[in-house]
Amino acid sequence: MAEWITSKANSTVQHLRKLMASRKYRYEARAFVADGIKLAEEALRWGLQVEAVILREGVDFPVPAGVRELRVPEGLMKEISRMETPQGVLALCRMPEQQPLELEPGTLILDGIQDPGNLGTILRAADAFDIPVILADGCADPYGEKTVRATMGAVFRRPPQQATTEELLTLCQTRGLPICVTTPSARAEDIRGVPLGSVVTVIGSEGQGVSEAFLEAAQCRAIIPMSSRCESLNAAVAATVVLWELRRNK
Repeated sequence: MAEWITSKANSTVQHLRKLMASRKYRYEARAFVADGIKLAEEALRWGLQVEAVILREGVDFPVPAGVRELRVPEGLMKEISRMETPQGVLALCRMPEQQPLELEPGTLILDGIQDPGNLGTILRAADAFDIPVILADGCADPYGEKTVRATMGAVFRRPPQQATTEELLTLCQTRGLPICVTTPSARAEDIRGVPLGSVVTVIGSEGQGVSEAFLEAAQCRAIIPMSSRCESLNAAVAATVVLWELRRNK
């Protein structure tokens, strides 16, 4: 039976708003919010632990048995949701447990991808091409509201691993895994000729590129060939090209 909430001072409402606003709070609570009908459906479909579904009055959505159903008036939904036009469905989800760090050839490491939209798009493409992704230092939160929305549910199907740059460099050295960084350097070779399936590939942010730590540790440098009129690609577009090449090399 649905529970009704009518006050923005309600503790659950405050919890939801803090989860959507604060990365620190999300990781302390080990929870996040999936905002929208499709994301709520995907969270339930892919086996996330959904603690509650919050519905705007008048919205019809199948809430499974055992999951709390909370109903709120339209005005309160607008207070909670950060979407310009809320769809009226939110899922309160537990974060997947962080598994022991795994690193294998053919993995893509994201280094300092700070834009949530870019990160979400990359995670969506990685899921489509079935490529494992690890987030290194400086990346946006994969469970932030904008990132989750940009993944279109991919973050539920293939939760990305997260690790420090130091941890990843140590693991690459321990396991003898070569590192290939993408860079516009004149010394870089055409990415189509690099055996990406046998290395770990690192792609950096659009503005800063790959960090010095990865550059110094890299055994090879690769570049995406493009018209001389263009200086660079959007980070998500560049990562998708790399993911395609990783898929082709598998």
